[in-house]
Amino acid sequence: MAALKNLYRGGKNVFGVVSRREFHRTVPAAVKLTYRDALTQAMDEEIERDETVFLLGEEVAQYDGAYKVSRGLWKKWGDKRIIDTPISEIGFAGIAVGAAMAGLRPICEFMTFNFSLQAIDQVINSAAKTCYMSAGAVPVPIVFRGPNGSSAGVAAQHSQCFAAWYSHCPGLKVLSPWSAEDAKGLLKSAIRDDNPVIVLENELMYGVPFEVSEEVQSKDFVIPIGKAKVEKEGMNITLVAHSKSVGHCLDAAVALAKEGIDCEVINMRTIRPLDIETIEASVMKTNHLVTVEGGWPQFGVGAEICARIMEGPAFNYLDAPAVRVTGADIPMPYAKILEDNCVPQIKDVIFSVKKVLNV
Repeated sequence: MAALKNLYRGGKNVFGVVSRREFHRTVPAAVKLTYRDALTQAMDEEIERDETVFLLGEEVAQYDGAYKVSRGLWKKWGDKRIIDTPISEIGFAGIAVGAAMAGLRPICEFMTFNFSLQAIDQVINSAAKTCYMSAGAVPVPIVFRGPNGSSAGVAAQHSQCFAAWYSHCPGLKVLSPWSAEDAKGLLKSAIRDDNPVIVLENELMYGVPFEVSEEVQSKDFVIPIGKAKVEKEGMNITLVAHSKSVGHCLDAAVALAKEGIDCEVINMRTIRPLDIETIEASVMKTNHLVTVEGGWPQFGVGAEICARIMEGPAFNYLDAPAVRVTGADIPMPYAKILEDNCVPQIKDVIFSVKKVLNV
């Protein structure tokens, strides 16, 4: 009891000391968002924001999408905004293009971009060229989106990268997101754009979680089309990639750092229009360049980057020829061991970096 009285007598000083102490605080867990959920959020927010936005495609409504990217949207928005279509790409792509010409903003999902070949006349000849052919009188604000590139065990007809195919065509904008941040910000920008936009997602990335900031979680978050992102700064060599290959480059950079090689990694984000200025600035700093992509080598994205570097001011800064890391120049095999050797791996990036640096 006496001790308690003494505590109260000296309480002012005691509690003053306690109040000045810093209590242990657990660091808040970083919010993680999967690539798939980022796309779902983007569509949900844009459908809420603009009554002219709607989604159509095979199994996008009642089945929640073949890859569950539209999960919950049909139950929330109903048949007028989330529309299941027959298995006829040229049919529903044409409906979507017509709707865009009439003033709506359709999101046309291809179950895979390999199936977009069935609708390529609508994408190229109707969507991409109409604004130009009408002298700007008929804009076509449409988004074509879906999984692109190689998956796993689906062989030659379902494993093509269409980045070079569609970026070859004037009138289209072509986006290739790598992270959840990319997926959400780029898709929202694509939906708001007044031009036809191709959004090339990656099936193998759908379930991958990424840490995202409060800014990314905002409904107002968008990423400007046509601007690359430097994911990691470095001084010795520039690695330029898009989609899943960005992750390979970052992993290769970690491994190479242990050997004293400092890589700069650029996430392209947009294939067309190409942000060549960011790539040039990096090459002029590092004096070396490696491009990495999952598509075929001939007339590919890496080939275009190398040509633009050669034609521009950064060429005189190169201390060695640029090198491309690409998919193998063959139809994709079905056997897993062959498939693994047909798509770029981390070891291929490391080998190419050492080749360019002659180490």
